[in-house]
Amino acid sequence: MKSLSKFVLTAIVLWWCMAWQPASAACSGKFMNPITDICWSCVFPITIGSAPILQMGQEDIENVGSPICACGPPPFGKIGISIGFWEPARQVDVTRTPWCFTSLGGATMGDSFSAPMPAVSQGNYSRRASNTSIYQAHWYVNPVLYWLEVLSETSCLEQGGFDLAYVTELDPAWNDDELAVILNPDVFLFANPAAQAACAADCIAATVGFPLAALQWCGGCQGSMYPLNGHVQSHVGGVQASSLILQRYAMKLHREFLAFAGNGIPGWCGMYPAPVLDKRIYKYSMLYPGSQGKGIDGRCCQPLGRTTHLWSAGKEYPIKGEDFAYMMYRKRNCCERIYGWVK
Repeated sequence: MKSLSKFVLTAIVLWWCMAWQPASAACSGKFMNPITDICWSCVFPITIGSAPILQMGQEDIENVGSPICACGPPPFGKIGISIGFWEPARQVDVTRTPWCFTSLGGATMGDSFSAPMPAVSQGNYSRRASNTSIYQAHWYVNPVLYWLEVLSETSCLEQGGFDLAYVTELDPAWNDDELAVILNPDVFLFANPAAQAACAADCIAATVGFPLAALQWCGGCQGSMYPLNGHVQSHVGGVQASSLILQRYAMKLHREFLAFAGNGIPGWCGMYPAPVLDKRIYKYSMLYPGSQGKGIDGRCCQPLGRTTHLWSAGKEYPIKGEDFAYMMYRKRNCCERIYGWVK
């Protein structure tokens, strides 16, 4: 249980560093309970090649057809079995208050670095009121299966401990649409009615299955992926807005080569860069303010872009229930060694 001990120690140190200042009344959260808060059924289906071994009623994207895989040339490579599953490995905060760490019990780091205060505001566009909002977000490395030693005999899991990897409060482009264009200049290709109308198809596809990878500029039923920052142009509710921020955050980090994919044949030998995000490789579930229970489809997680109306009832409430934390499950296709060229 060495990995578990490291996780606990890291959590205590982070809490100690942040809790020395009184927590803001606007900041809320809790530490994740890995037993009750994680949607463990979302790890499934587990496949060998394209054949499901354990499906548990869960959704999946296509897998590599061949059950036999090879990784690396002889004499240093390996021959193995192609295994597919969904790995809970990343955790995301979406919060109203700068430096509010929802996943760390609602601790605040303080205001030594300024960042715009997120809020929901009302404007008037084309004689119709429209809510907009801005949120901050935090990206955690949290390979739960590894540090809990759930699958201790496999080499397919990311190995490491809990870590805070990225905070938007230190990213000037997160609060500035003009700076964000540097990272996503392709926004001009999709800033037209025809491209935005196509997002209706992405919403439908994500609700009945998985989003359309070709429509990378669409955030499904939550809105537009662009700009890649914290501004939500059409705020319907906190769950909807935070789900959109989560999608944009993943796309932003992939484009910055700070997040990687691990599915398909390229994933046999490890993670690889995917600057153009395939939205289908992630599923997510809520950890806070309420761990996500079974939705109307009998599942406790969903692909990116699926309408939040299916599961968001009771998941947002005033004061203590307006900051959010999510677990991300990424698709893995891995070559599990059964024979190595070199013993």
